[in-house]
Amino acid sequence: MTTGYVIMSPDSAGRLRTLALSLGADYFGIADLAPAREAIRAQGGERVAQYPRSVVAGIRLQDSIVDLLPEKDRAGAILYRHAAYDVVNTALDQIALRIANLLQCEGYATFPVPSSERTSDEKIAGPFSQKLGAHMAGLGWIGKSCLLVTPDHGPRVRWVNVLTDAPLKPTGSPVKPRCGECTECVDICPVHAFTGRVFSPDEPREARFDAAACDRYYQQLGKEFGVDGVCGMCLWACPHGRKRGNEQRLDPHENSLKKYPQW
Repeated sequence: MTTGYVIMSPDSAGRLRTLALSLGADYFGIADLAPAREAIRAQGGERVAQYPRSVVAGIRLQDSIVDLLPEKDRAGAILYRHAAYDVVNTALDQIALRIANLLQCEGYATFPVPSSERTSDEKIAGPFSQKLGAHMAGLGWIGKSCLLVTPDHGPRVRWVNVLTDAPLKPTGSPVKPRCGECTECVDICPVHAFTGRVFSPDEPREARFDAAACDRYYQQLGKEFGVDGVCGMCLWACPHGRKRGNEQRLDPHENSLKKYPQW
């Protein structure tokens, strides 16, 4: 980690935002990760838990591609996997690398988290929860699908985080769930992987989501189609993502949840 003599440039946050947006990001935020440190350590160890903040970027998925998901055919799966995973993840990783390089040049430690890379088959998880960073930055809430839901595009956004010790000011704080009585994502799941419970920081992921059932279904689809499995029905079904022409932006200063032992 860096020492105390490094001085953060006054315009660094603005430069990071400008850089992210210029590279194709639709969302940008800075998160204070301190309240979630134990959950972060439990998932990825001290190598990620040592960083107190995160710079977050998100790219909105193309509605026309997401809307292929209900067709459940091989061609649609190939098109969705390419556009929503391969292309977007590559773009996110490039954004993360450029942000990390900028911060490193200013003397700070950084850890660009791979946009979509599983590091634990046991946990069915990567080293750090991308949605956690976005949630802590005030960019959305955790839905009943365990996805990060934005008010304007629902869960139709993919995220990347750059962990850092740079003294950046958070852009927002965690947002309370806004799903209400809606159970669209729960009802449409073909393997009933969701319990319908509203997110609570006091509960483990297993209280809301059977990740193993979801993973097995992806593998089954992969065998049926002969390509990497694609489901995404929970993402497609969310009303916050399916609405058109209603750009309801989130107030980044709305505060709610304070502790995050489980994600």
